[in-house]
Amino acid sequence: MKKKIRKSIAQLQDKVISWRRAIHREPELGFAEEATAAKITKVLAETDLQVRTGVAKTGVVADLQIDEQLPTLALRADMDALPIQEQTGVEYASQNEGVMHACGHDGHVAILLGTAVILDRFRQELNTNLRFIFQPAEEGPGGALPMIKEGVLEGVDSILGLHLSTNHLTGVVELKAGAFSAAADQLNITVLGESGHGSAPQQTVDAILVAGEVITSLQTIVSRKISPHQAAVISLGKIEGGYRHNVIADSVRLKGTVRSTDPELRERLPNLIEEVVRGITRTHNADYELQYILGYPPLYNEASLVDFLEKNLTSLVEVVEVQRATEPSMGAEDFAYYCQRVPGAFYRLGAGKFPDSYPNHHPQFDFDEAALEIGIITFVESALNYN
Repeated sequence: MKKKIRKSIAQLQDKVISWRRAIHREPELGFAEEATAAKITKVLAETDLQVRTGVAKTGVVADLQIDEQLPTLALRADMDALPIQEQTGVEYASQNEGVMHACGHDGHVAILLGTAVILDRFRQELNTNLRFIFQPAEEGPGGALPMIKEGVLEGVDSILGLHLSTNHLTGVVELKAGAFSAAADQLNITVLGESGHGSAPQQTVDAILVAGEVITSLQTIVSRKISPHQAAVISLGKIEGGYRHNVIADSVRLKGTVRSTDPELRERLPNLIEEVVRGITRTHNADYELQYILGYPPLYNEASLVDFLEKNLTSLVEVVEVQRATEPSMGAEDFAYYCQRVPGAFYRLGAGKFPDSYPNHHPQFDFDEAALEIGIITFVESALNYN
């Protein structure tokens, strides 16, 4: 990277931090990011980029067109916050009750805005067209698919994205070819029994007892029915049932998440789960209802793009280390939908200050703002060398 570009990035950092903090103060949930989109549009209005607003309700897309004969690289940031009450105590803390940027999306937006401003200034250095995608609703219900349906990938040859991580020291980049994150599916089970008085269980079908066996036995799917070389998680996060202490429940509702990275295994999991539930409920003369809702697919990184990132980011003095992950994350990311349609690569950028860092989705989550400049540098370097 030329010194003049690096200097321009450094000079922009006060603005980048101010953008991030302004977005952090006013967090918005998925498909409600109107104020966030307005802040993005205001910054982009000072560039020569071609800007579209209202994409998939609140999304913003900006194009930097050099030559229609050149390939187009897309860069993506997610905009939405989480329904969490912030507990950081920082001066730029959320002013919206019960809503917080607890996953770094405010930083992602600031990084992509900074990248767009810099590359607009130095467009003569580019050998590619660029598309900057500011996407709503990554945390749910999912903004990538609606953005794709509205054409954000039309003419795009490759796409890159990043995620700030407080699990890594500031400046560390983590890459992985192939499966990078898991599919996230939702599991809803209702165990149906027959109610009665707690003093006469023989006259009932105890839905709580049956549900207890279901809860325990579901874990044997991962431990006994799936190869130990395949990654899967079945976690139940909510249980509801019963009326009072001396009444045997006639129904229990279980809600959970199912994670996997292998598409073939993902197809098998609903049947494996239903076999367990069916067997246990029949044993106890109970019944069940099962709903399996497919969520985000697994995210697969294109190997050639991962190699490209490793080659270019390793040379940057600001990048402390480029690591190759040995295992995929069992978290999910709707960037996966982009990667299903065009070659894509997603990487983690360290923004942690140990031992004071909290993980994503924690009410005290915050990140090292020094990572904002590094994020811009990684995006800019990738764009300058892509052709």
